[in-house]
Amino acid sequence: MIRIANLNAYKLTSGQPQERWEARVTAIQEIAPDVLALQEVLVDEALRHGETEAERAQRWRVEAAEIIRRLATDCGLTATTIQADGAPGEIAMANNQHRGWFTAVLWNPATVQAVPGGFRAFGAPDFWHGFTTIQLDIGAVVPVVIGSYHGDPFRPDFRANEARRLKGILRRTGGAKPGFLLGDFNAISAATMTAADGTASFYDAEPYTEQDHDDLEYQVVEGTISKGNVADRRQTEILLRRGFTVDAAAHLKAAWEPTVGHWADGQGDPDPWGPRRIDLVLATRPAAPAVVAYRTHRSPAALAAADHLPVVVDVNEQEVQP
Repeated sequence: MIRIANLNAYKLTSGQPQERWEARVTAIQEIAPDVLALQEVLVDEALRHGETEAERAQRWRVEAAEIIRRLATDCGLTATTIQADGAPGEIAMANNQHRGWFTAVLWNPATVQAVPGGFRAFGAPDFWHGFTTIQLDIGAVVPVVIGSYHGDPFRPDFRANEARRLKGILRRTGGAKPGFLLGDFNAISAATMTAADGTASFYDAEPYTEQDHDDLEYQVVEGTISKGNVADRRQTEILLRRGFTVDAAAHLKAAWEPTVGHWADGQGDPDPWGPRRIDLVLATRPAAPAVVAYRTHRSPAALAAADHLPVVVDVNEQEVQP
């Protein structure tokens, strides 16, 4: 059995209080993932005196790599890729070159191996945040693609376009590559569940119906503000269409749990949204039969570590389809 998890670590930087760092490490160790998708690794974005933009971009990469390497070491994981010739490669991370926000993938080298030449980072203009992808040997009949994604927080139409790009990266002629797309999607899922009487409904109920604040246009369908505040679900509609991927929580009919909303204002960025589930694990069509368990990891350490809770799936690697 292989365990795959996701964590938006909330502005993970090199200069944060030690207790916050330790909370993240403890939460990850509690999960004991074989694979971890990570979002919100941050570096100083300011252009320093006398520094060119190219020099700043290189500084960002050096600093982000060190943060990720340190977290991996503390958690018993690695993020060092392997080049096509078998030599050690760069850290499995990505940003969009214009912002110092990184996504990453980490894994347990005792249970999972990086495929030589299997790492690829995607940035602008496709993604507001970088999209990290890597092929990993998890013991299945074929390697799987792991993608760490962080959706555009401000533009529903951009999230929909990001989804098309994600789908393009995960597709192959005649279908989907075996893989898992994890991340902070910054939107509500379009996954549905069918009741015993045959009626279908969204796994995530409408969260914005009674809300009235300035930020609604970032999350609701245009024209529905003050007219129902209908969640914009186009992003995952695209990814879930015809079973190209499945939302692991809905697929397994897991009990609904929020992944955000547990930090009151003052602990982090102001949150007008309340409890929502915006951190998702999507399994592509060949990987879906392998997903056997799903949960949200809610512990004192996880609650203190970030404004997003980790989500976790257990995978029977023998059931991944080629």
